[in-house]
Amino acid sequence: MRNIIALLLVSLIVFSCSSEKKMGNMVVTGQIKGLKKGTLYLQKMIDTTIVSVDSIQLLGDDKFSLTDDVDSPVMYYLTFDGNTEPKKLMFFGEKGTVTINDKVEEFGFKPTVTGSKNQEVMDKFNEVDNQFKMKRLDFIAKDLEARAKKDSVLADSLAKEYKKLVRRRFLFTTNFAISNKDSEAAAYIALTELFDANIYLLDTINNSLTDKVKGSDYGKRLNKFVTEIKEAEAKKTE
Repeated sequence: MRNIIALLLVSLIVFSCSSEKKMGNMVVTGQIKGLKKGTLYLQKMIDTTIVSVDSIQLLGDDKFSLTDDVDSPVMYYLTFDGNTEPKKLMFFGEKGTVTINDKVEEFGFKPTVTGSKNQEVMDKFNEVDNQFKMKRLDFIAKDLEARAKKDSVLADSLAKEYKKLVRRRFLFTTNFAISNKDSEAAAYIALTELFDANIYLLDTINNSLTDKVKGSDYGKRLNKFVTEIKEAEAKKTE
């Protein structure tokens, strides 16, 4: 009987150890105020698919801790289900502890993220880029009004001013990326915000990146993207 009890205890210990969640080199912790029920997922893009790498069920407690192994700093997503509509919070993940605090009502709009140097770069970029986005919306509203009034002169003038705004945004984004050439966020910004810009701007950023960033996931993607564009343009001139 004693042998049976001892065997059961050993089995329970082994099961307990094997059931423990494996800790990655990145821990994402924090609080989503108001999220009392549901499952919070930590996700990232693998190839072209967003996959869940960890999750936690929240029942009466809005604090959480999630983890993953980070080979290279990349963009992650926090999403949740339950009794609320699907929402998404984006942040730059990297090795170490990343702390995220937010509110369920404004989930993903104004989160406080600390512990990620790349996210700090993204926050600085978004602070200025949001001003460009507001001006763009203003141009769209004025253009719709001009077209409704059939004011072709004003519409043409707005179109010219809008092109100048786009050029200023491209130049700002390029200069910002170059100024942060030691950050993986610089390569990410080039890929997501300048994909339709002049190849000269993309190539300038690509050449300015440090070796560390060039060897990162987004650095490799940017170099591949630039190389493919240059090869396609070279074929057109043949």
